[in-house]
Amino acid sequence: MSSEIRVAFIGAGNMAEAMISGIVQTGTLEPHQVTATNRSNEDRLFELHNRYGIQGIVRDKVNLSSYDVIILAMKPKDAEQSLLSIKDSIKPNQVVMSVLAGISTEFMEQHLNEGQQVIRVMPNTSSMLRESATAISPGENVTMKNVKLAKSLLASIGEVYVIDEDQMDLFTGIAGSGPAYFYYLMEHIEKTAHENGMDVKQAREIGAQTILGAAKMMIERDETPTELRQNVTSPNGTTAAGLNALEESGGGNAIKAAIEGAMNRSKEITEQMAKATVQ
Repeated sequence: MSSEIRVAFIGAGNMAEAMISGIVQTGTLEPHQVTATNRSNEDRLFELHNRYGIQGIVRDKVNLSSYDVIILAMKPKDAEQSLLSIKDSIKPNQVVMSVLAGISTEFMEQHLNEGQQVIRVMPNTSSMLRESATAISPGENVTMKNVKLAKSLLASIGEVYVIDEDQMDLFTGIAGSGPAYFYYLMEHIEKTAHENGMDVKQAREIGAQTILGAAKMMIERDETPTELRQNVTSPNGTTAAGLNALEESGGGNAIKAAIEGAMNRSKEITEQMAKATVQ
């Protein structure tokens, strides 16, 4: 990527750090090309500077007009104020990316000057290990050059998918909230193993490796999940017994409910934010 590209993060929390870590450690950008800002927590900015070599500058001392990409990574409740505070400091050729839940491209465009380029982004917490499933939805003014730039930056934290924005809430239900479903599964694997005499740490390692192996099978092989399941399920065998118990306990319906529950909450948040008015 060009050595002239400059990226500024508004917000310096965990998601910002995960992205900074990926961008710097993969060599996507050099540390001097990245700046993190926040309102006043200079200790946090100093911490990020020491850890990654980036610039850490409090918000009111940053000249945002000198950056190619501005990434909104503060709390969603602060989005409106932050957008209004930057709208007259940036130019149409710059792109504003938001990693905030519920913040639509329309919301960003309404709170910025006409013609501003914006991209909505939904990563997940696996970005800390550069294994995120990240979706992006470009706003109506974004150039293909900046879509490619966003994809290149986000590829440093995992796989990137360009989707229509009306699918973003569903994506949130699958990938944004998805890691928690697997952690919940692991909690029950650990608990059941412990109740039946196995060391909890060993059970955790076994369960995690099993999930990792199954995920790799789906990624690296051509079979569908249904075909892979059928391949390991012998009639009247142990796997069949386990699957029958899972089905009888409502396992499939629970998975569907989890995805749709998270999706519907994402829609609610988006709708709530859309009602915000420019002050």
